Amino acid sequence: MGRTRQTDAALKKGSAEMLVLSLLEERARHGYEIAKLIEERSGGILTFHAASLYPLLYRMEGRRLIKGRWVERAGQRRKRHYSITPAGRQVLADKRSGWSAFIGALVRVAGLRHA
Repeated sequence: MGRTRQTDAALKKGSAEMLVLSLLEERARHGYEIAKLIEERSGGILTFHAASLYPLLYRMEGRRLIKGRWVERAGQRRKRHYSITPAGRQVLADKRSGWSAFIGALVRVAGLRHA
């Protein structure tokens, strides 16, 4: 039995903040770069389009998990670069702990192999 779109959407929604915060932990990035990295690092399994990613970034900024600033470069359109805040680092640590426990439980109960 294959994955359903509804299942994929629920998993993505539950992990989206952690994915974004994890990438911003490395360094500041703009939205398109975040989306491309998620897709690349997940082997194409996870994809985010502007219609879902940018509202997420705006909500996270409103909650002060990330901070955005406009960057302008000659010959390019301006881009909003996001960086993680101390509150974002705490949320990331909490989410990693929660997901780690959840994945461990799946491994124990369902006999899944952890990658």
